[in-house]
Amino acid sequence: MRIRDATAGDWPAVWPFLQAIVAAGETYTFPRDLGEPAARAMWQGVPPQRSVVAVDDTGKVLGWAKVLPNHPGAGAHVANASFMVDPACSGLGVGRALAEHVLDLARAEGYRAMQFNAVVETNTHAVALWKSLGFTVVGTVPEAFHHPVHGYVGLHVMHRML
Repeated sequence: MRIRDATAGDWPAVWPFLQAIVAAGETYTFPRDLGEPAARAMWQGVPPQRSVVAVDDTGKVLGWAKVLPNHPGAGAHVANASFMVDPACSGLGVGRALAEHVLDLARAEGYRAMQFNAVVETNTHAVALWKSLGFTVVGTVPEAFHHPVHGYVGLHVMHRML
């Protein structure tokens, strides 16, 4: 597996799993019926956002991540990131590889910390991954996420210095 900057040509491979993950409604606060134009705009972003993809030896896209300032202006020294792994590639280490790459990228671009604003508390795999990479839960907003199976659950704010 290698990780490289995303290109417009990667979108057709990203869209199906991005759509499926968002439609499931279990891990992201996006509308479950998020349309392709809005999703693509989020995926592409504008600088200073950087998007990367993990690909296998054949060039197949396994997952996608983006890193950008958590807030503009006086908060721009703290990075934020989002990650999605094709569910067919779950358990292969794609999420960890993307996370390690994005942490290195954020550090290299001069960010001082990384913060995730909305990690669904029932997303135990993501919470465990972030904790294993040095993130801590600095707070949980109670019942801030309406999970399709578990009902109202908390959203963790997670942080780590770079």
